[in-house]
Amino acid sequence: MSLLLAPWTRLSLLVVLLVAAGVCVLVYQPQRLLSEGWPPGLPVGAAVLLFAGAYGLCTAAFVPRPLLNLAAGAVFGTPFGLVAAIGGTVLGAGISFGLGRAMGQEALRPFLRGRWLKAADAQLTRHGFRSVLAVRIFPGVPFAAANYLAAVSRCGWLPFLLATALGTVPNTAAYVIAGASASSPGSPAFLVSSGFITVSGAVAAAVAWRKRHRLAEPALSEPSAVHPPVVGAAPHGP
Repeated sequence: MSLLLAPWTRLSLLVVLLVAAGVCVLVYQPQRLLSEGWPPGLPVGAAVLLFAGAYGLCTAAFVPRPLLNLAAGAVFGTPFGLVAAIGGTVLGAGISFGLGRAMGQEALRPFLRGRWLKAADAQLTRHGFRSVLAVRIFPGVPFAAANYLAAVSRCGWLPFLLATALGTVPNTAAYVIAGASASSPGSPAFLVSSGFITVSGAVAAAVAWRKRHRLAEPALSEPSAVHPPVVGAAPHGP
């Protein structure tokens, strides 16, 4: 029993689970199943809940969110599609965060030694809501990677989920609108949403590049190591 509760055993199980989920995604391509709609006769509310549940499982299995957001817009239109996509986003983030926190945090925290990893961990630990919100608004970090990085840190559940729900609205809405209006690519809705996606991607790349240079700078505030002066032995007379 103690072996099953060991940190490295739980981390190994998590890796096996994630690899299996990735293989299932490659084989079955669940994002294509979601785009085919819901069974006839199923109420819209129930269909939205089912879609959100499937969306959450797919994001936890590394299905790209843009594909799922486009599918939500194509199936439900903008209002219901946005509800399904945001609900699925929060659910998928919670699944990934819970798995990473329960099965990987204890084993991986001792390896947070690099400058970038230490900086990210410190930000997520001290300013969880603000840091997660920034990552969600400017999606320069892949969704699944951000979930597991936050899980390894000491970021709380409530700041993580609340920031995820708020921060993913603009980008998710753009993809849902694009999916809902894909049949008329010349419409203002499609053009505006596509332009927003392009601009937000460029801004995210610029912000990531700027942060990269800032983190790469040597920490000038750290005091340099002061070596004690070497004192030679005083010569003795004859």
